[in-house]
Amino acid sequence: MQSTESPEVLSPSMAEPPSKTRKADFLTAFAVVFFLLAVVFASAPLLNAPFEALGSSLLLIGLAGVSCIGIFVLRGTPEDAPAEEAGAEAFLSALDEPAAVVAPDGRLLTTNPAWREAMGSQPRLPKSGAAASSLFGALAAARRGELGRAPVKAGGQEREALVSPIGPRRFLVRLAGRDGPLALPSSAMEVLNAVASAKAPPPKVLDAFAAASPFGAALLDGDDPFEARIVEANPALAALAKGGEAGQLFGALIEPASRLDAGMRLPEHKDGHAPLEVRLAHDPTRIAHLYLSQSGGRWVAYLVDVSEQKQVELQLAQSQKMQAIGQLAGGVAHDFNNLLTAILMQLDVLATRHPVGDPSYEGLNEIKQTSMRAADLVRKLLAFSRKQTVQREILDVGEMVSESEVLLRRLLYEDIKLVTDYGRNLPQVRADRGQLDTAVMNLVVNARDAIRSHGGGVINIRTARVTQDEARSLGYPTAQGDHAMIEVSDDGPGIPAEVKEKIFEPFFTTKAVGEGTGLGLATVYGIVKQSDGWIAVDSKPGEGAAFRIFLPVHVGPVAVAPVPAAESSPPKRPAARDLSGAGRILFVEDEDAVRGVAAKLLRARGYEVIEAASGEEALEYAESHAGEIDLMISDVVMPGMQGPDLLKQARQYLGSAPVMFISGYAESEFSDLLEGERNVSFLPKPIDIKTLAERVKQELQKAA
Repeated sequence: MQSTESPEVLSPSMAEPPSKTRKADFLTAFAVVFFLLAVVFASAPLLNAPFEALGSSLLLIGLAGVSCIGIFVLRGTPEDAPAEEAGAEAFLSALDEPAAVVAPDGRLLTTNPAWREAMGSQPRLPKSGAAASSLFGALAAARRGELGRAPVKAGGQEREALVSPIGPRRFLVRLAGRDGPLALPSSAMEVLNAVASAKAPPPKVLDAFAAASPFGAALLDGDDPFEARIVEANPALAALAKGGEAGQLFGALIEPASRLDAGMRLPEHKDGHAPLEVRLAHDPTRIAHLYLSQSGGRWVAYLVDVSEQKQVELQLAQSQKMQAIGQLAGGVAHDFNNLLTAILMQLDVLATRHPVGDPSYEGLNEIKQTSMRAADLVRKLLAFSRKQTVQREILDVGEMVSESEVLLRRLLYEDIKLVTDYGRNLPQVRADRGQLDTAVMNLVVNARDAIRSHGGGVINIRTARVTQDEARSLGYPTAQGDHAMIEVSDDGPGIPAEVKEKIFEPFFTTKAVGEGTGLGLATVYGIVKQSDGWIAVDSKPGEGAAFRIFLPVHVGPVAVAPVPAAESSPPKRPAARDLSGAGRILFVEDEDAVRGVAAKLLRARGYEVIEAASGEEALEYAESHAGEIDLMISDVVMPGMQGPDLLKQARQYLGSAPVMFISGYAESEFSDLLEGERNVSFLPKPIDIKTLAERVKQELQKAA
């Protein structure tokens, strides 16, 4: 409702400034008169002195100059306090609720009668108490262009103070009742619109903080920040974005596609609190967060480099993805191993019914070969998930590479040539064949990707026996004795020195995002180290790269030359191994197909087999047959009680009987759970009945 009070009622507040001015003029005049008297008294001795005295003359001139300066300073009007906003009194007079115009420091510049009646004649907002902190918090919100709210106590009742900006360094504070603020009268709205239209002038330069900040900052002139021109930029922006000269378009510093995307999201980020993620024009792999704040027709832009942060986030996401895939691959491989074990054992049963010469023998043999290839695939899945059992064997490196050559050629493009060179007198090494194949394949794939951008090239694989001195000259500084060397080289662009130091780090890759995991060379490094070997890199930019794997030569026992048989003695056929035996076996396996066929085949070889489908069931059998079990065969991973837990609880009933674990997972996955246990062995899946029968007989013979 519009106020009906006459202007005379508002005269005390409106007349207050002239009164202050008259009081200030009186004090200034008194100070000037007092200063002149002091100068006159100080000059009196000089007037009586001889005028021709040079020192007296200079002193008199100096006092006259000081007098002029003093009068000028005292009479000069000090910097006028900022004038009150035009129409502020008229605006407040149109309001019935208590209202005041306040400076940023809380001083009351103008108040209406309702305010003075409710809050008294205090010259500023409360400086202490709960209301003070709330009010100054509301002022801070108003500085940001928001509507500040704070509870205050006025006239004995709780009121809500609403603080809003109305001009440069001016804020309107209104006290609302319990029912909320009153609507502004139309006359007040007209005045408020006129006052609000007087916006703060846009900044002319960067503030001291932005100019000295370690991140990029720029002052932009224009309505659209990406089309605006740079007025001023700090040195950090030039270092980050390779630009920032005055007059340059700010959008030219941003990669075009990223700039277009940021422009579409700009309306949601005008408050400057949430950043816009952009890529830099000079290097699109660099990522930055852009913060924008608008004032008048200008913008203040802050550009923060987050490339390393994004790289860490990407590595973490990649690690989590690889871990999840590894767990999935390990689980699939474990279940598939159970199926393969059942298939291979059933094939053994069928092979006894269909020997060589039977029409079905060839088909059964093909099924077995296919199953073995599937088992090899499972081993690769387990290697990927780092759950593969390391099975070292004596290998000829030349033969191994030769057998892998066909597969390696399939990995290459038509414009890439693969050349192999097998040296003479190649030694044997003791390593895991599958892992070594993986290492060579990863090096070939790495070379293929390196020369792909050149439109073709040549990859060389060389195997050789090297002496200690040759190994040291080729990059193995601590070599001792002879070594087998596998070298994979290419004629690609080479490896820069700064990259060469990081190539074996997990997740480090120079490929584009989505094209590489950064694990290929890290896996090679791990395999070589696990094989007690060494890997060296020789590369210069523009001259290709050569990766050399050094493996220690395996020296086996000296073979004794067999005594030649008499010419009259006919050759003897090797005697068939006896895989039959006797003893009571507790067979624990949750997969029915594996447990059923294995138990059946073991019974056929003379063993008594007690079947258990779970750890809990096996524990009951062990207790009921305490001291009567000669061997326990158990799966490791089962629903409910796991294999190692079963052993710990059943050992009191088994006595010193041997225990054999079978699993598709690596032995190292659970070996720490068997600490302190004796007579424990491990057999990796998939297995056939021949392998199982051999191991069963060996364990029972050792325990006899």
